[in-house]
Amino acid sequence: MKLSKLNIKKINLKDIDDNYSGQDILLKLGELYQYESGIYGYGNIWKKLEQNIERIIIEELDKADCIQVEFPILQPKRLWMDSNRWQTFTSENDTMFTLDTNLGEYGLAPTAEECVTVFGSNRLNSYKNLPAIYYQINEKFRKEKRSRGYLFRPRTFRMLDVYSFDKDEISMKKSFDKMHEVFLNIFKKIGIEVISVISDGGSMGGRISEEFQAITKLGEDTIIYDKERKMGINKEVLSFDDKKVFIDKFGTNNLDTLEEVSAVELGNNFCLGTKYSESMQKYFINENGEKKPYYMGCYGIGVGRILAILIENNVIKQDNKIKGFAIPFNVAPYKLQIIYNEDNEEEAFTLYDYLQENNINTIIDDRDDLTIGNKIQDVYVLGTPKFIVLGKNYHKNEYEIEDTKTGEKTIIKKDEIINYFK
Repeated sequence: MKLSKLNIKKINLKDIDDNYSGQDILLKLGELYQYESGIYGYGNIWKKLEQNIERIIIEELDKADCIQVEFPILQPKRLWMDSNRWQTFTSENDTMFTLDTNLGEYGLAPTAEECVTVFGSNRLNSYKNLPAIYYQINEKFRKEKRSRGYLFRPRTFRMLDVYSFDKDEISMKKSFDKMHEVFLNIFKKIGIEVISVISDGGSMGGRISEEFQAITKLGEDTIIYDKERKMGINKEVLSFDDKKVFIDKFGTNNLDTLEEVSAVELGNNFCLGTKYSESMQKYFINENGEKKPYYMGCYGIGVGRILAILIENNVIKQDNKIKGFAIPFNVAPYKLQIIYNEDNEEEAFTLYDYLQENNINTIIDDRDDLTIGNKIQDVYVLGTPKFIVLGKNYHKNEYEIEDTKTGEKTIIKKDEIINYFK
């Protein structure tokens, strides 16, 4: 990408939000645009990072024999009346955006249990069709009263939701355990360390859920963390009347000796049981020719939150002042940023074309109205993990590649640069 085409704004790093520095940088650059609280437009850097994350998610789910589908964002009220959740989501919790038109009443999807139950029952008529697992990645809508933290809690967001169908409770728990492992693999490949946390099932179904939480000072959840077992319990459940149910699931009463940390929820898994299949009267035929309700599970990952945590957990400071951030190399939309002076312009574009031809996404800073120092500063505000300067000290037969986050420099011969990036 030629940086002149991105049309980023000049920004003052002294004015950056101390709490959400990385996202605020992107907002001030124009790479995020806030239409109103909790509603954003996404620029090139954010969107390509999102695509890289989704590619990892899709690869891992496909390996696990999950089937990609897509359900409507605009959902008829009738579906939610069938599951008895319309009242919950529109009146009690007031979390669904609704539309009342001359065509009928609709909701903008905060989740898709109703849609998938109908979809699955149309295909899974027999026990021979089970188990089955469907997934989608699309936009979700929730009426957050206090949208905050940019993409940590917006009103529209990209989300992965996965749904399993099984013939009985034992099979459902096998699917749940399978998705637990799949999600751990996803987070590991992305490069985020997560903790499996016992939590409240809320309005989704099932009393207990499993959250995947990442420790961060920006987290709005507080978890009690057992480092040895790499497990946690959400502190909020300890105030519930039936807190013993959660503590028993966690497996220890000795909570006072464990660490209390702030964390953000990136994923959440639920055993739904027959909540939706029974309420919506959707059944399959079992081995004995009897109609039986599906045992279901649902599993979700907040894609936008993953991007937010990757950016915020990799903010770079110098002398306690914000310098920028560095996107982790394995998921970065652009691996390298090339900076050059006018004497090395031809050489810089030769390198740029060579990298592009070899599928190594690269930014070349072709703006002619900035100093090399100004261009280096913009490496940090775009989050590019590596950069090369072809300046007065450039040697024609080798490149000096600098790591944006660590400052470590590596000398690479010209004919080795493709191997270095691959």
